[in-house]
Amino acid sequence: MIAPSILSADFARLGEEITAVAGTGEERADWVHVDVMDGHFVPNLTLGLPVVRALLQASDVPLDCHLMIDDPDRWAPGYAEAGAYNVTVHAEAAHDPVRLAKDLRAAGAKAGLSIKPDTPLEDHLEVLKHYDTLLVMSVEPGFGGQSFIPEVLAKVRTARRLVDTGHLRVLVEIDGGINTETIERAAEAGVDCFVAGSAVYGAEDPGRAVAALRTQAARAGR
Repeated sequence: MIAPSILSADFARLGEEITAVAGTGEERADWVHVDVMDGHFVPNLTLGLPVVRALLQASDVPLDCHLMIDDPDRWAPGYAEAGAYNVTVHAEAAHDPVRLAKDLRAAGAKAGLSIKPDTPLEDHLEVLKHYDTLLVMSVEPGFGGQSFIPEVLAKVRTARRLVDTGHLRVLVEIDGGINTETIERAAEAGVDCFVAGSAVYGAEDPGRAVAALRTQAARAGR
């Protein structure tokens, strides 16, 4: 699965930028990744729920909302209620992650849990049993365009093994520095869904970039 990140898109043309990856076949994105940053949990400030509501009206590609915010227990369910397909919160920010997962699901969304590069996966394995998606950050959250941190692939491999043996039932997603040079390593480690920003929106044809990344990942995953 490929999830283009609109953090690298033209914010003045977000509707058109989503349309560019909403084509058919291999060029159609599986999800559109929306980075919500509050200027507190991370130093950057991006967009919020009103923009997400507008994006939901602009395209039928499912939205994958990644909330890099303080107090997600309070704010995250609103994104699920608005119609986001997958709502991901940070393990480092959630006060009651099990209850929050239940709230997100009750509001109609898949529930995702994200961990920073330095956060041990093992500390959250019990909590992950209540989630649908594990988002492994392969850069420090807060800014696009950072370099891929290969050491996080050890966590991906652990998660993949636990999924394959039935101990977890999550989709394994990765976010940060994913491009034509890094996607194969991530696929080999066991990633299911790849968030790609500049690799898609920095390309002349974003749809073709989605298809090319998908082909690379599929080949390496086999």
